[in-house]
Amino acid sequence: MATLGTNIEAGAVGSDTNTSSSHQFALVALTSLFFMWGFITCLNDILIPHLKAVFDLNYAQAMLVQFCFFGAYFLVSLPAGKLVGRLGYQRGIVIGLSIAVVGCLLFIPAARMQVYAVFLFALFVLAAGITVLQVSANPYVTALGSESTAASRLTMTQAFNSLGTTIAPFFGAFLILAVAHGAGEQMTAAERASAVELPYLILAAALAALAVIFAKLKLPAIDEHMAEADAGAETTKSDSALKHSHLVLGAVAIFLYVGAEVSIGSFLVNFLSQESIAGITEQQAAFYVSLYWGGAMVGRFIGAVVMRYVAAGKVLAYCSLGACALLAVTIMGTGKLAMWAVLAIGLCNSVMFPTIFSLALTRLGALTSQGSGILCLAIVGGALVPVLQGLLADQIGIQLAFILPVLCYLYILFYGVSGHKVREG
Repeated sequence: MATLGTNIEAGAVGSDTNTSSSHQFALVALTSLFFMWGFITCLNDILIPHLKAVFDLNYAQAMLVQFCFFGAYFLVSLPAGKLVGRLGYQRGIVIGLSIAVVGCLLFIPAARMQVYAVFLFALFVLAAGITVLQVSANPYVTALGSESTAASRLTMTQAFNSLGTTIAPFFGAFLILAVAHGAGEQMTAAERASAVELPYLILAAALAALAVIFAKLKLPAIDEHMAEADAGAETTKSDSALKHSHLVLGAVAIFLYVGAEVSIGSFLVNFLSQESIAGITEQQAAFYVSLYWGGAMVGRFIGAVVMRYVAAGKVLAYCSLGACALLAVTIMGTGKLAMWAVLAIGLCNSVMFPTIFSLALTRLGALTSQGSGILCLAIVGGALVPVLQGLLADQIGIQLAFILPVLCYLYILFYGVSGHKVREG
C-alpha cells in the first residue's frame, strides 16, 4: 500500500524537482493559515477583559469566551473531518476561511446590539471556521513530502502559528483596549462595545482575501482516498481510525497538551503579580505573557531543524521532561527564578502539538482526515483543563495548582517514549 506522502494525483506528478517545488510553494502558502488562526485564538486574551468590562461580567461569565471558542473544536471537528474527506484538503481550507469570515463579520451586529450572547455566537462561528482549517491544513502539511520528516514540516508551519499568538496581544491592545479605554469614563457602553468592529472587520477582509487566493491556487492534490477506494472501499467504510491505538493515545496527548498550555497562559498574569514571585503590575505581566508565546515560536523554528536529525518521539520526550522540571521550579521556587522558569515552558511547548499530531496520524492512510478530526476534537482540553486548575487554585493556591500541568506533561512523556508507536494488527 502506498504511503500518504506518495499518493499524488497524476496532474501533480512530474519530475522529482517539479514535485518538490510544488510542495515547497504549498507549504509557503499554508504558513499564512497557521499565522492567522494563531493570531485569532490569542486575540481572545484581549477580548476577555474587554467584554468583561463592557458587560460587567464576573470571571466565570467572561470565561465563556474560551468555552465557546474551544467548544467549537469539540462539536465541529468530526463533521469537518468527514467534509474534508469528501471534498479534499484545498476545498476544506477555502470553506474554513469562508466560515471564519462570517464569524468575524458577526462581531459588528454583536457590538451594535450589545448582547453578550451574540458575541459568544460570533466566537463559536469563527472557531468553527478555524476548526475546519485545522482539520484541512494540519494533515495536508504532513502529506506534502516524506512521512519521516512530517513532524519537522508541521513544526515549521506551527512556528508561524506562534508568531500570530505573539503579535495578536499588541494588535488587540492597540485597536481594542486602547480605543475602549482611551476616553476613560466618558465613553458609553455602546462606544466601548464598538471597539471590536474595526479589528474584526480587518480580520474578515484578510481571511476573505486568503479564501480567494486558496480557491485559485494550483496546489498539489493529495489523493489519499482514490487508491484506497480502488483497492477496497468496502474495508475502508467498515474501518475506524479509533482502532489505531497510537491515534487514540495521541488524542489524549493533544487534550492534555492544549489544556496544560492554555492553563499556564491563563494563570501567568496572576502568578507573576504575586509579591513572592515578581510583584509586578498586571500591565507589566501582560508583556511577559508575550514572551511565553514568543518562546514557543522560537522553539518551533529550532525544533523544525532538530527533528530532521532526531526522531520526533525522542524530541517530544525530552521537551516533556524539560517542562516537568521547569514546573517543579515554578512550584517550589520564588522570585525571578520561578518567574523565568514558568515563562521558559513556552520553549518546551513549542514542538509538542505538531509532533503529537504528526505521530498520531502516522500510517492511517485513507483514515487520515478522520484521524485529524478526532485530534482536533481533543483540543477541547483547552476549555476543560484550565477550569480544573482554577478549582485547584481556589483550594491550594495558584502556585501549587501548577501540579496539574505536571501530570499532563508526564502523560505526554509516555506518549513520546512509547504511546506513539504503531501497533500492527
